[in-house]
Amino acid sequence: MSLINNSPIAYENLSKLNEGFIPSFQDKLQDFYKKGWYILGENVKQFETAFALYNKSNHCIGLANGLDALILGLRVFDFTPGSEVIVPSNTYIATILSIVQCGLKPVLVEPQLDTYNIDAKLIEHKITKKTVAILPVHLYGKCCDMSSIMQLAEAHNLKVIEDCAQSHGASCNNTLSGTWGDIGAFSFYPTKNLGALGDAGAILTKDEEISKKLKALRNYGSEKKYYNQYIGINSRLDEIQAIFLNIKLQSLDTITEHKRMLAKIYMDNLDKSKFILPKVEKDYFDVYHIFNVRSKHRDELKTYLAENNIATEIHYPLAPNRQEAYKHLWNEAFPISEEIHATTLSLPISFATTKEEVYRVIETINKF
Repeated sequence: MSLINNSPIAYENLSKLNEGFIPSFQDKLQDFYKKGWYILGENVKQFETAFALYNKSNHCIGLANGLDALILGLRVFDFTPGSEVIVPSNTYIATILSIVQCGLKPVLVEPQLDTYNIDAKLIEHKITKKTVAILPVHLYGKCCDMSSIMQLAEAHNLKVIEDCAQSHGASCNNTLSGTWGDIGAFSFYPTKNLGALGDAGAILTKDEEISKKLKALRNYGSEKKYYNQYIGINSRLDEIQAIFLNIKLQSLDTITEHKRMLAKIYMDNLDKSKFILPKVEKDYFDVYHIFNVRSKHRDELKTYLAENNIATEIHYPLAPNRQEAYKHLWNEAFPISEEIHATTLSLPISFATTKEEVYRVIETINKF
């Protein structure tokens, strides 16, 4: 019997996704109002402790958003202006923006075409005397080849700042994303696997001195009130967002397993002769923040699915080296990145997406 019907399938329904967490959140808000401590209070401390523990890390620093996590993750090292940071050529623009905001030069390295993550074999060719750091991005919820990246970093005395915006709970070789390098930068933007009710972010680090400095940098550069040791910014995780994240963190494993279950249904049933599917590798635990397929007819496929009331997204339609604000930074071609950007399409895989909806997506898309 056909599963096709006309009811819309959302790419993401945040209201439905979060409805199970709202009653506990509302209960906690009453206590929050009464206590009257609204900035860097006990809820932020609780989340920092819990998130560090979840990730088997020593320190968590709650921040206002994921971009600030990347910016402060770079600034904490006081790199010389103009120093070079190696970064994948197909990342979301926030990764590039963080490097530029710190007065550093982003050096693009092509990704692997099958994993979409930075190709570790190509990194060493881009290392120069000016290189100070590698900024790998765990795209779509799949870890980069961190063993190889860490070997390179150690051999060349480079810092490693991981962009973990899409990889909450992902791991490779039994080591969680964000705990390989010096810094793990996280976003809790509402659509992330661990999403807040607005902007929020955090940094993980195992280094106590780095943690101490980051806590000052996020708070105007102040370790002691009204005394400013550093030139800092205001990027403090909001207490209300921390309340919600504390509640939702308890269900992160459940969210991950739901998305992995939906991903398996896609993998088992999508027509592999028509679409390129995500790569599954031994010793990698993927959390499928995004489930993407690739097709040379991506735009037509997206339109076709929309005509069948199935919403999709493109992550991302334009490569960083093609972006108007940044294209002056590079004069070389990045054909692998551009191929990915031209062919990738993200299918519904939300915590709010049901198995029945995924089977309907599959039946529809296989007829394309």
